Amino acid sequence: MQQRNIVVIGASAGGIAALTELVRGLPEDFSASMFIVQHLPASSPSALPELLSRSGPIKAIHPKDGEAIKPSRIYVAEPDHHLLIEEGKVIVKRGPKENRFRPSIDALFRSAAYVYGPRVIGVVLSGVLDDGTSGLWTIKRLGGLALIQDPKDAIFPSMPINASEYVKIDHSLPVADMAKLLVELTKEPALPRPKLAMKDLKRLETEILIATHDNAFEMGIIEMGQLTAFTCPECNGALSRLKEGNIIRFRCHTGHAFTINALLSEVSEKVEDLLWQGMRGLEESNLLLTEMAAHFEDNGRGDIARRFLKKAQTIKKRARIVHDSVFAQQLISGDFRYESGGSPVGKSTQAVRAGKTRSQRSRSKVKS
Repeated sequence: MQQRNIVVIGASAGGIAALTELVRGLPEDFSASMFIVQHLPASSPSALPELLSRSGPIKAIHPKDGEAIKPSRIYVAEPDHHLLIEEGKVIVKRGPKENRFRPSIDALFRSAAYVYGPRVIGVVLSGVLDDGTSGLWTIKRLGGLALIQDPKDAIFPSMPINASEYVKIDHSLPVADMAKLLVELTKEPALPRPKLAMKDLKRLETEILIATHDNAFEMGIIEMGQLTAFTCPECNGALSRLKEGNIIRFRCHTGHAFTINALLSEVSEKVEDLLWQGMRGLEESNLLLTEMAAHFEDNGRGDIARRFLKKAQTIKKRARIVHDSVFAQQLISGDFRYESGGSPVGKSTQAVRAGKTRSQRSRSKVKS
């Protein structure tokens, strides 16, 4: 009987600290293959493999497309590239983003579950929103194990919390105890692979292929769900609604994918961007009207100048209304429920702060 020797890990905000602590606890004879997706900026190279290699005894690398999977090796997703698994090899591709990220935790998890089923151990660490929940659900459905960092131990607990709400978790524990548990679990034999209905298996296969290509429409993903009135925030394409247990997700005809949580967050951010653009347009109109008024005043046409000034004052009042609306606008996702109701953990407000940081970036982008 085969061992559980495929470990897939997903992390986002606060994840690097958790990952370094986890690999530090691994023994030299840890024989499983480990695959990591850590959300990082797409525009800069990642030193995460070097950091992890220095932190523990297992070598970590950015794998090349098609590289053979070896035991006792850590494979780290390269920025702006999905990390996927096929039988015996690693796949590195720039397919459509999922939950606004490339690499996607869900894409890695799904591919591992599809190929290795019960041999897979999925781990969700610190992070904001819920990338990894859908993939962890797939791992469980195909006989693998689901682990999460104890939300009380996570710097940003939203990802572990969301995973626990939709997936039956096998182990929730502090990251300091995770290496020891992984050693024990990888020595256990894998259970038989559960059977999936043909239509579910086909959709899983299609979603994995989408992560390697950009021809989701040709693959028929729209027909595998229910067409909605929503549009993709990335490309404005039509979104199809997919359901996995109690998880609601969306895919557009070009391949971008969102959980309902991520979609809500993205839409609310777009609204704020539009409000900033509207305010900027009104302020520019005010400046132009004022300048034209000065021009006519200098040319002895005071009557026309007063008309332009009056219009400028009207526009100024409208700009103030939009200005107040911008600061009243709140970036909302499914994690919004923790703000007023009290999170099950004490650190959840940091996820809200992360949202405010994104808000500040949006304002800077528009102003520039």
